[in-house]
Amino acid sequence: MSLSKGLRALARAPVRTKSLTAGDLIAAGHPADGTDVAEAYARKLSVVDRCIEILSDSIAKLPIYLFDSRTRARIDHPLLYLLNVRPNEAMSPSVAKKLVETCRLEGGNGYLWIVRSERTGRPQELIPVPWRLVQPWRDLAGRVWYDVSHPVTGEAMRLPNEDMIHVKGASRDGLTGASVLRRASEAIQAARSQQQYGLSYFASGGQPSGVLRTESDLGGYAKGPDGKPLQRKDGSYVTKRDVIRQEWERIHMGPSNGHRVAILDLSLDYKPLAASNADAQFIESQDVSVKDLARFFGVPLYKLQEGQQSYSSNEQNAIEYVVSTLHPIVTQYEEEMSYKLLTDSELHRGLEVRINMMAELKGDTTARAAWYKAMMDEGPFSVNDVRALEDLPDVEGGDEHRASLNYVPLRLWPSLSQSRAAHGNTEDMS
Repeated sequence: MSLSKGLRALARAPVRTKSLTAGDLIAAGHPADGTDVAEAYARKLSVVDRCIEILSDSIAKLPIYLFDSRTRARIDHPLLYLLNVRPNEAMSPSVAKKLVETCRLEGGNGYLWIVRSERTGRPQELIPVPWRLVQPWRDLAGRVWYDVSHPVTGEAMRLPNEDMIHVKGASRDGLTGASVLRRASEAIQAARSQQQYGLSYFASGGQPSGVLRTESDLGGYAKGPDGKPLQRKDGSYVTKRDVIRQEWERIHMGPSNGHRVAILDLSLDYKPLAASNADAQFIESQDVSVKDLARFFGVPLYKLQEGQQSYSSNEQNAIEYVVSTLHPIVTQYEEEMSYKLLTDSELHRGLEVRINMMAELKGDTTARAAWYKAMMDEGPFSVNDVRALEDLPDVEGGDEHRASLNYVPLRLWPSLSQSRAAHGNTEDMS
């Protein structure tokens, strides 16, 4: 660990902020014309928006504490004020954590700037920084730096690794992460195409497209009142077919025109051709998109109001969500916060930042009660240990641990077994 830990870097350099190229936009499920930012484009899909909200809310609500890995005791520490009361003047802890996790999901990298005391080097504020304003890089010595544009003033700063908490998505180089939106870009594009198709279908009044047939000659160009061929702005000529098509769409297409009575002249005959949504299995394709995107995020379908709903399966899915999806994310937060918020001496003493994931399982009272009972009956937990997990105060005598007398050490089992047998034989003889 660097000896400069706890000191803010004084170096200033032109900021190397991350800018989105056309390739980045397309890879993140963004239209090539650059009309919308990538995450906003993707979050127009309800499943993407909800997955990001679920994961960021899960991280936001988990309480943080300091833990002594040697004594396994919780430690009272000034850092807890920043982590659980007020990380900075503008935000509550849940808002700050939600912002960091949202940036990790949307941009692949979540950043929390550690503002330290110039006198003591202790953290004074924790400020989330949007991922676009940060560019991590390594110097020739292998040391990591962060070029940052100040989120309020726009000032260019160069911060050392120790002053930036950095949580990543899937990474290939260990320095930067790839967002879920980038990895799921093709699925997002497909789902957005389905959404756009549905929008255009209903915007046109739900009417199928078709052909207008006539025996009349529609060749040649349409002419204006002056007898000259009509031209578009680009210089091309307007055909008679174009005029008929435009008039039909103007009168009969759109939500307010979908059921108007059509009056056909010039021996025109309208023939609908397109298949219905049901015939095209439109709804089924939407279900496939939801499942595919939920798989990318690791969010169970029941949290998205999809799939088969049953209490037993949802209970198991909730446990799987905590173990397989949340636990790896939480572990990264714990490791990064421990390394960068605690001093070298505190780390050597065994102090760690821990996140209590029991808050995610508080809704399942039956399973939680059964687990508490098993842990108390076997001896690992005391009454006060359980009360602490439920955010309840200690009670007198609650620190005592208990265990069943029906279990004995294996080394004592032969002698105790013989004693019990002998005692039973004596009773039989009497």
